[in-house]
Amino acid sequence: MPGSPAKPRKVDWRISDELVPYPTAIAEMEARVAAIGASEANEQVWLLEHPPLYTAGTSARRSDLLVADRFPVYPTGRGGQYTYHGPGQRVAYVMLDLRQRGQDLRRYVHDLEDWVIRSLNRFNIRGERRDGRVGIWVVDGKREDKIAAIGVRVRRWVTYHGIAINVEPDLSHFSGIVPCGIRETARDPLGVTSFAKLGQIVSLPEVDMVLKETFYEVFG
Repeated sequence: MPGSPAKPRKVDWRISDELVPYPTAIAEMEARVAAIGASEANEQVWLLEHPPLYTAGTSARRSDLLVADRFPVYPTGRGGQYTYHGPGQRVAYVMLDLRQRGQDLRRYVHDLEDWVIRSLNRFNIRGERRDGRVGIWVVDGKREDKIAAIGVRVRRWVTYHGIAINVEPDLSHFSGIVPCGIRETARDPLGVTSFAKLGQIVSLPEVDMVLKETFYEVFG
């Protein structure tokens, strides 16, 4: 009918079994985003792992890079500060056309959070939002640890970058940065955690299956 909103296009799912270099991922994302914007490609969710590296978001402070020569550091156009990526962490790059999904960036970020929370819940992990802190957090005793990072960028209402969930990464690799600007102190014991640290030993394919199921619960 005239005036009816267009239905979202099909979402393609891509899973990379090998570690994907960060520059390669950025180049391929940008090409896909351009194609989606030109109505030449379907929306896409890309699930992958990176080799060990740090990324610096648009709000990154140089003082939060604690060990400059530990891993490669890549400036990136996503929002946020420093983030670690590496093996055992499931990265989901989400390329959606918000022109067909309400053109509401705040709602989109909320939906990404909801997606992660629902996925964690399938593994009996309670993920929570925190005002003033980006990402998803898990309460463990007196601690609040981050289990998932969120960073987004939008070009002409097409999204890219996305989420990173700590399944079984080497958590010591986070010590080279202040993750997302959150400093840990005795009075404010914030840190990072993972499925494995919480006693949940699961494979990436298991996580991928749940991510795909819960994606459609949130995004339709």
